[in-house]
Amino acid sequence: MPGRPRDAGRDVVIFDATLKLLIDVGYDRMSIEAVAAAAGVGKATIYRRYAGKAALVAAAVDHRAGGTPPDPAADDLRGALLETAGWLAREIAEQEVGLLGALFAGMRGDPDLAAAMRRILHRDHAAMTRVLDPRGAALFAEIVPALLVHRLVVTGEPCDQPFVEHLVDDILLPLLKEEPPR
Repeated sequence: MPGRPRDAGRDVVIFDATLKLLIDVGYDRMSIEAVAAAAGVGKATIYRRYAGKAALVAAAVDHRAGGTPPDPAADDLRGALLETAGWLAREIAEQEVGLLGALFAGMRGDPDLAAAMRRILHRDHAAMTRVLDPRGAALFAEIVPALLVHRLVVTGEPCDQPFVEHLVDDILLPLLKEEPPR
């Protein structure tokens, strides 16, 4: 089982090998056998911990990210949006573009990976439900990651504090204040 203290070092080696192979060869060409060889462990060691390739990749990505969303104050909407969007921007920016591309490609072809990654990627949604109604939290979860990834991957620009403020002040707050069309 992952996360046991005596196995933590071995898990890190397995995760590092997983992420390197994912970047180098892509999700489709990556195999448990190749990860085991790169990590210097047996295949059985990996299969005892992870149900398959999708579970292994999700655990490696989750370990790499390692952060949990902040618990924003419900009485300051702008502050809560800035804090959570800033956290998410840092989390996404820490990922290599090659890793993001490999994950997106893998998610398109493997429903198990897509489901596992969506659970990880929607933590911001859970954080925002503490300060927003369900519609607002869903809007945040849909818009913010898309704009952050677009900025990093497509435009190659940083998701720095001025961009996060623009995202909150010029996009999110106006959208959240509007009533949905009936």
